[in-house]
Amino acid sequence: MASEFELIDRYFRKEAPSALLGVGDDCALLKVKDTLAVSTDMLVAGTHFFPDDDAYLLGRKSLAVNLSDMAAMGGKPKWATLALALPCADESWLKAFSRGFLEIASEYGVDLVGGDTTRGPLAICVQIMGEVQDPLRRDGARTGDDIWVSGTLGNAALGLSHLQGKLMLEEEDAMHCLASLRNPVPRVGLGLALSRISRCAIDISDGFCADLSHILEASKVAARVNFEDLPASSVLEKYRDRPEGRRAFLSGGDDYELCFTSPEAKRMEVEEIGRRLGLRLSRVGKIISGSGLVLLDGKGAVIEMGEKGYDHFR
Repeated sequence: MASEFELIDRYFRKEAPSALLGVGDDCALLKVKDTLAVSTDMLVAGTHFFPDDDAYLLGRKSLAVNLSDMAAMGGKPKWATLALALPCADESWLKAFSRGFLEIASEYGVDLVGGDTTRGPLAICVQIMGEVQDPLRRDGARTGDDIWVSGTLGNAALGLSHLQGKLMLEEEDAMHCLASLRNPVPRVGLGLALSRISRCAIDISDGFCADLSHILEASKVAARVNFEDLPASSVLEKYRDRPEGRRAFLSGGDDYELCFTSPEAKRMEVEEIGRRLGLRLSRVGKIISGSGLVLLDGKGAVIEMGEKGYDHFR
């Protein structure tokens, strides 16, 4: 059986051209030109993923969710560290996991520069580091700003409900939703483009209502959102007016799209960014004075919201 250090050498030691010193020493050495942006996410078996989930896709997702945080800050991702707790040294699992992790790292120009492995219940902890010039902050929303959402919402939550047996999707719909759940696309290019025209963004990981509420609380403003303007895929459109569809839309989470605000005068520039990136950008509401989130249906009536989003301790 391979030792801890043999496993690291075999599956995770790669050249890190952007670092002064990468994997293999007590610390990585990095040289930063702009402001350093740092974020950490932990994925725990049984909480964030099923223990028998595909290791390759899990490798991709474990870095993708951190890349999404960097996108929400308008940062350029450059380095990552990876800590793994493993029940055993399963080399076939490690081979597939490392392939997925290093593949998406290469796609986004990220070097793996350090980490740790230990024996324990399966858990994955990734730290992403990058550089940012004009950060997009949660406290940057201003009264009068437009509220935008990238991509579509709710597919990942529908896919999870399908896996849990709460909702039975048709085979093609299930494949579409499970792809969103297991292999999210971090909107790094969008975040970098928005940093020129926006002040505020957040990635939608815990659910649209919960994450937009984080912006409202930090910025000390309120929001008015039109439910009919929220972007849905062809799958979610079938469930938009059903309780499970509405929950997936508003509070399901795991979308990893960006919710951002920008001044009304910047609408044409936002639309041009969407065209350039080939990415759907939907204007869904307005930042207003006051506090809290007001959600309106197609007739202008207030929709009462129950659960806003995922909370690990509720």
